[in-house]
Amino acid sequence: MSTPTTEHEPAERPAPTGPLILTADEALADHLVRLCVAAGADPQVLSGAPPPRSLWESAPLVLVGDDLAERCAGLGRRPGVLLLGLDLDDGSVWVRGVQLGAEHVLFLPDAQAWLLDRIADAAEGIELPALTVAVLGGRGGAGASTLACALAVTAARTGRQTMLIDADPLGGGLDVLLGAEHVAGLRWPDLAGSRGRVSGTELAGALPAPHRLTTLSWDRSDLLTIPPEAMRSVVAAARRRGGLVVLDLPRHLDAAAGQALEQADTGLLVVPAELRAMAAADRVAAAARMRLADLRAVVRVPGPVGLASTEIARGLRLRLAGELLREPGLSVDVERGAPPGSRERGPLARFCSSFLDEAMPPLAAAGGGAQ
Repeated sequence: MSTPTTEHEPAERPAPTGPLILTADEALADHLVRLCVAAGADPQVLSGAPPPRSLWESAPLVLVGDDLAERCAGLGRRPGVLLLGLDLDDGSVWVRGVQLGAEHVLFLPDAQAWLLDRIADAAEGIELPALTVAVLGGRGGAGASTLACALAVTAARTGRQTMLIDADPLGGGLDVLLGAEHVAGLRWPDLAGSRGRVSGTELAGALPAPHRLTTLSWDRSDLLTIPPEAMRSVVAAARRRGGLVVLDLPRHLDAAAGQALEQADTGLLVVPAELRAMAAADRVAAAARMRLADLRAVVRVPGPVGLASTEIARGLRLRLAGELLREPGLSVDVERGAPPGSRERGPLARFCSSFLDEAMPPLAAAGGGAQ
């Protein structure tokens, strides 16, 4: 366990690889160190003067005890500063939190579980959680799995860190659609017992990685359901890794698919430009909107009677994400092991590139997460 330092620290020291703990309260310091160790982080504890600015700026996470808040207030604003309150009845702690530029003011033990997760995120090198996009079909055969694969393939081709998760046990398996059925790695039956916090880095390392993306699919066993707790743990781990997570969800949301949808940032509902498809999609949209605020329509055109995409989106009370034109040769490509989206100039890849350019920050500015 690290020992708090009471003297002035030298101006130069190696940048910390774990959280920086700033407090002269020995009991609080010991408690925070134990949390760091439990999360797999190696903290650095200072209890004397405010740290050198280089330490303050380079630490992945800074935990400031309220006893040193005023002395650290002049070090400059930075993300990842948490203020640990010492007295629940002291309302002025919130003023000191503002002066410090803290993201949150926490009190232990009430916030211990949340803080443990935040420390573990820092230990894994996580900056921004992944943009998580859920893809659903408005009716059977709408092409949701095809679009989900194309999104993942396009993102990976452009250098984005990408994970594709198959949450539809009756969809035939995304590894087949990717031409990766025989690629080694874990499938859902291997992860059905997952609970609690799962390492995003370790998860990605254990999954098949065709076409420069990691994918979690089903095997050919009889397992057709995943416990909701396992789905939540796995999707949360994927999100912590950063980049892009694409979820291929069934139209009929079971408990596990509902857990996945609740962690999504955006949903894409694929709707063929047909009256019956629009009627079926309305029911899917109603169920999805109960768990996700940002649900958008992707309309497959042309339809048999010339329904306009804007009319379909308006009828579903959804924002129109765009249109998908028919892609010649797609079925043959898939049979030969070339996944959807592999034709860079095809309609699928063009739609996916446009959507990703709008939804995700430029690669140079995006948080890449743990590699």
